[in-house]
Amino acid sequence: MPTTSLYTDSSYDTQAIMNLLYSLPTGFYIWSIVALILAIIGGVLVYALFVKPNTTPKGKFAKWLKDFLSFKIMWIEPILKMIYYFATIFAVLYSFTFLALGGEGILMWLGCLVFGPIVIRIIYEASMMFIMIWRNTRDIAENTKKK
Repeated sequence: MPTTSLYTDSSYDTQAIMNLLYSLPTGFYIWSIVALILAIIGGVLVYALFVKPNTTPKGKFAKWLKDFLSFKIMWIEPILKMIYYFATIFAVLYSFTFLALGGEGILMWLGCLVFGPIVIRIIYEASMMFIMIWRNTRDIAENTKKK
């Protein structure tokens, strides 16, 4: 039985590999560069027009947009709340799958039913502490600016 090398086998012809690489859409590479350039320009423009501290927005939407882009408005709190509700309901409902196991399953069901929501609550509260620290720090900074 003759042995064939990876480099001498005709199925791994170098020309075929090169043709495969060059057959990829050239637009992929061009668009990657264009996207990078546009992202840099867009980031500088957003900062200059909205986020820069000495700019004062005119209108309600412009003020909201400045606060949003400056991260004065945080979306993580309502998202974490929804995740907490989802995870707790899922843990309670999922615990009932252990009843199908019989004897030991009843203990697993009780453990998941009781400790699942408790563990989820502890994780939620730990993550919310970071938000509360941020909020309290922001309030302290605003109060010290007023004095």
